[in-house]
Amino acid sequence: MAELMVDVITSLDGFSSAEGWPGLWGLGGPDYFAWLAEDGARARTTLMGATTYRLFTGFVESGEEDLSDLTALDKVVFSSTLDEPLAWANTRLVRGDAVEAVRAMKQDGETPLRTIGSLSLCRALVAANLVDRFRVVVFPVVTGASGREHFYTGWPDIALETIDHRTFDGRLQLMEFVPTVLDRPPTSSAAHA
Repeated sequence: MAELMVDVITSLDGFSSAEGWPGLWGLGGPDYFAWLAEDGARARTTLMGATTYRLFTGFVESGEEDLSDLTALDKVVFSSTLDEPLAWANTRLVRGDAVEAVRAMKQDGETPLRTIGSLSLCRALVAANLVDRFRVVVFPVVTGASGREHFYTGWPDIALETIDHRTFDGRLQLMEFVPTVLDRPPTSSAAHA
């Protein structure tokens, strides 16, 4: 069975982007970029929605970002608005229900699955209890006035078991968790166990 990881970057207050700020809030550094290159070389199938696909293909076409590692990987785009053929190499389009498609991919596959961006896709996969690991890199900024795309809006309550953490460049915090979707808040005794 394939493992599914939701992988995200956010500001401290949970925004995935902010109006007027540079990419990665201008805080990417050599440790983080080296880790991204190492992590990007691992085999996986990358899952995304149409908005993220359009953003990343724009980066590829403009040469603004080197996405050769991601270009070489298998990618699946869930969209009812895109048409085939998709321009980005190694990318296939799925028009049906993303949750059911990912459920089948997990059941039938061995290659790890990982999201990139795609807030509504991530939310749907978490709510369907399909996510095996949740990894977030928190950038040390608060973008309350300029923040766009609050990542956690609409998510269910989730308990998180920490399985990894580290600091990049003395400022970026990576945290990796095993998520458990809750049907109700835990009792106080369960919360401290």
